[in-house]
Amino acid sequence: MAGNSSIEWTEATWNPVTGCSKVSQGCKHCYAERMAKRLVAMGNPRYINGFKVTLHDDLITLPYKWAKPRKVFVNSMSDLFHEDVPLEFIQKVFDTMNETPRHTYQILTKRAKRLSELAPHLTWGPNIWIGVSVENESVLNRIDYLRTVPATVRFLSCEPLLGPLNNMDLTDIHWVIVGGESGPGARPMQEEWVWDIKLNCEKNKVAFFFKQWGGVQKFRNGRLLKDQTYDEYPEIVLVNPTSK
Repeated sequence: MAGNSSIEWTEATWNPVTGCSKVSQGCKHCYAERMAKRLVAMGNPRYINGFKVTLHDDLITLPYKWAKPRKVFVNSMSDLFHEDVPLEFIQKVFDTMNETPRHTYQILTKRAKRLSELAPHLTWGPNIWIGVSVENESVLNRIDYLRTVPATVRFLSCEPLLGPLNNMDLTDIHWVIVGGESGPGARPMQEEWVWDIKLNCEKNKVAFFFKQWGGVQKFRNGRLLKDQTYDEYPEIVLVNPTSK
């Protein structure tokens, strides 16, 4: 339930929780759900419950074994702040992240309200980045909840980008990832939507990362935006990666 990742903005994934449920339009063609179905068919014991939320207590301490510092996407196959994940379990995951500062952890959630409610009960070390998904204007309120979290890095994942996000408020946001939907039934993304976000980031001095154009076969469409690749990361000073 962990390993190297092909996701452009991270290096590894760690899944102490698997399974999820749909909450908005961005979930319609969930890649994690598709992957879970394949893993069920392959007889993977981690997916004996299919895509139902499942806690894997034995994986909570896995990052201690990784000696080399890496960027880690937490729960690529779930949502750490899903309502079926108890606070006590989330706190154990945070204990591991805080006790392994050599790694940079990237958490992404669509449950922004629950994130905001639980944030005071969690310890936010500088190596813990927190983000919310913002696929269209109907979920912009997630950003307001995100701003209440005392994390060193707060970021947005505008993927799959399903509509324009004109004049999106980027106050206290440090990083924005943009990408088109990929896989079967992928909904198209317009260049003007992406470029507007890019200019907004530039205006507000927010790091901008363009992940992909997407499509049924995403590798054919690449990730160039106006003939350029954008791989920016937030500029922060992390703790000594050789410690712990």
